[in-house]
Amino acid sequence: MVAELLPNDSIPVLVSAPDPLSRAGIVSQLRSSHGFTVVADDAATDDGVTLVVADEMDDSVVAEIRMHRARGSSRIVLLISRVDDKGLLSAAEAGVSGVIRRSEATAHNLVAALRAAAAGEGTLPPDLLGRLLHQVGQLQRQILSPRGLTLTGLTERETEVLRLLAEGCDTAEVGSRLFYSERTVKNIIHDVTSRLELRNRTHAVAYAIREGLI
Repeated sequence: MVAELLPNDSIPVLVSAPDPLSRAGIVSQLRSSHGFTVVADDAATDDGVTLVVADEMDDSVVAEIRMHRARGSSRIVLLISRVDDKGLLSAAEAGVSGVIRRSEATAHNLVAALRAAAAGEGTLPPDLLGRLLHQVGQLQRQILSPRGLTLTGLTERETEVLRLLAEGCDTAEVGSRLFYSERTVKNIIHDVTSRLELRNRTHAVAYAIREGLI
């Protein structure tokens, strides 16, 4: 399939569906809506949106979402028939920008979700949002908190150490400010760089700033 020429105000959309009939119906709907252009797989752009259509959230769908992200698609909307709590969390972990049930996918809802994703926003039905927040809360209480971690993947003292390093303090100054020995500070930095596979303390600080952790 050859990609269409995109108008200046058009949002490029890559449609990935499990069968030709589903894809044809969605493509027809998008072409009748103002502001979208359906593109081929090899024409996907970072400023576009990928729409993944699936019956349920299984390993193959997770792999497909990750494949699209690896190819540069940072905005992914999942149009799905059935999704349980585990599948919802898997979708969030895989990096989807929005989720729509196929039973609720009116032309208006689909267009709104795609436009929201293109604008860097997310879309989730209210009941799914509540279930996702419940799952995140359980993750924090049952898995992360007992290990002294937060949802950022850093402990409170790791966050404090990285914040002071970002302010220009050396390890001795960090230790003095936090009442740790310099050896303890170096061990904390080593733990962070090893766990997150970072090269050194500079890389750790850059990572924390880029990810909004400090």
